Amino acid sequence: MIRKMNMPQGVFVPNQKSIQAAVTRANPQRSLQLALAAATVALDNGATEIVIMDMTSQTASFDYFVIATGTSQRQLRAISSDIDHKLEGELRDRRMNIDGFENSNWIVLDYGTVLIHLFDETTRMFYSIEALWADADRIDLARELPLLKWR
Repeated sequence: MIRKMNMPQGVFVPNQKSIQAAVTRANPQRSLQLALAAATVALDNGATEIVIMDMTSQTASFDYFVIATGTSQRQLRAISSDIDHKLEGELRDRRMNIDGFENSNWIVLDYGTVLIHLFDETTRMFYSIEALWADADRIDLARELPLLKWR
């Protein structure tokens, strides 16, 4: 039996501001800072299987993907909200788009140069974004953020 998965609309259709921000790659260190902050917030909220993929050699549209798994829609929403609080409130960045927040098992936060994918386990396995972008380098989270206990 094949179960239909709810995929956020527009996940792979970034808006013009997102594309322009990544194409110019004006501040790649800032992009990494945002990605690491999002990964840290996800970990603090109980997410597992957290991965940051360096997309700079794969596409001009984004610098990094942050991918994390949650156990429920409620947890995914909490992670999403806390990432927004951290990136917008504390780091003074601006989210350009969000998809899947209300009724999906896959939430995507678009911060221009950083796309954050929050999945439940089944949806993550089904869409297998890491396999789609298998040639992308992965950031070593243990090296970048050594004080955190990565799962």
